[in-house]
Amino acid sequence: MKKKRVLIFDTTLRDGEQTPGASLNVNEKLKIAMQLEKLGVDIIEAGFPRTSPGDLEAVKTVGRHLKKTTVCGLARATKKDIDDAYSALKAAKKPRIHVFLATSKIHMKYKLKKAEEEILEAAVQAVKYARKKVADVEFSPEDASRTEKGFLAKVVEAVIKAGAGTVNIPDTVGYAVPQEFGETIKYLVDEVPNIGKAVISVHCHNDLGLGVSNSLAAVMNGARQVECTINGLGERAGNASLEEIVMGLAMRKDIYGNLATGINTRELYRTSKLVSKLTGIDVQPNKAIIGENAFSHESGIHQDGVLKKRVTYEIIRPQDVGFKGSKLVLGKLSGRHAFSERLKELGYSLSAAELDQAFSRFKQLADKKRKIFDEDLATLVESELDNVPREYRLIHFQVTSGNNVEPIAIIEIEKNKKVLKATASGDGPIDACFKTIDKATGHKGKLVDYKVNAVTSGRDALGEASVKIASGGDMVIGRGLSTDVIEASVLAYVNAINRLALRRKRLKKRRA
Repeated sequence: MKKKRVLIFDTTLRDGEQTPGASLNVNEKLKIAMQLEKLGVDIIEAGFPRTSPGDLEAVKTVGRHLKKTTVCGLARATKKDIDDAYSALKAAKKPRIHVFLATSKIHMKYKLKKAEEEILEAAVQAVKYARKKVADVEFSPEDASRTEKGFLAKVVEAVIKAGAGTVNIPDTVGYAVPQEFGETIKYLVDEVPNIGKAVISVHCHNDLGLGVSNSLAAVMNGARQVECTINGLGERAGNASLEEIVMGLAMRKDIYGNLATGINTRELYRTSKLVSKLTGIDVQPNKAIIGENAFSHESGIHQDGVLKKRVTYEIIRPQDVGFKGSKLVLGKLSGRHAFSERLKELGYSLSAAELDQAFSRFKQLADKKRKIFDEDLATLVESELDNVPREYRLIHFQVTSGNNVEPIAIIEIEKNKKVLKATASGDGPIDACFKTIDKATGHKGKLVDYKVNAVTSGRDALGEASVKIASGGDMVIGRGLSTDVIEASVLAYVNAINRLALRRKRLKKRRA
């Protein structure tokens, strides 16, 4: 009898972070991991410990804090990689080591330069070694979709016998199409004698735009774990999108035989927004399930139909994935208790010190903005609890700009109780401010990206600015929040410089 539960394995913190331009520090990874646990994800791949001290620390930190979710570390089929993964996972309540080794002829010939017998032996030995460390071991034959089926079946059978409780079949380069990929899973179910002793997993990339379709085709043919990412983040064109897979299974139970996941779908939108904010990667407006236009209707025929009966043009209720209208909850006269209770309703659990910090910032915002919405509160709290030490602190800024006037900025920044003051001109008020900050701090870098978004509607809407700066091989994202978009931009740039300073301090400490 087939299992009626599909496990959701989220790799946003590992494969998702490999999205060009995305970079997450340990605290940001922990925020996302805790939200993923709240979402109901079964397994979180928190990083690839061997690749960097930062990834090792991230896996260790996530493992220490999560209570229900399995925490996974990726490892190549080598003792050093497996040792590092185990070191990172020691404190996790539910640890998993995920070992991978390429099995396609292309990879064996050009990357590994090994024969099939060598690959088979290496896979078995790696799984046995990992199994001595932890009870939960997953194995992935990398580039499985381009691996000769007979050899793939042989590898799968051998690693299950060696102790792998999960065998993942990756479409590493997004080459497969749904019918073909589904047939591969069915072939393994039919041909591997001990397949019932392991969970079959799939990990599909989106190079042909088929990541979700391939994943669902695999589920239809016996896969019971799907590896995916929030917002479909990942290498190149990305990974299969978690939200699309989950809602595909939920909405088409007639096709997928009432298969269920443990996902709380009402947390999908909030999770998507958090990941987008922390990675600096925007969600396209027409993205399925969680795009801003996913439940928008402009056509008169569609509008008329939805008003008469929602199901005419909407197959999903917006509330079921976490969309809701802006709701006025607090204002300038609201007290600390009301503020605290509303944050709890929104899902935030703050320490006394964090609450003090957030409440102070709320009061400043309430003096500028008459109506405070839930979205304002969420953005404010997430911005304030950034956990980035403020080596540089904005004291004052002033900018002069206008038609036929050269923009000039004056900025004062505090560092170690010393006030740094500078003046510079630029191509517009924002550029002038950024150049002035560079001049005051001695920072030398390149502005890679700059965005400003309104958090809510209205003329007094809270503006959220995001900057991406590259400097000396490092790339960081800074964020700022204000009803004044120039102030938000200045705060974002200062935040980015603080992140650069923190990163360089840590690098210097590691080298010492």
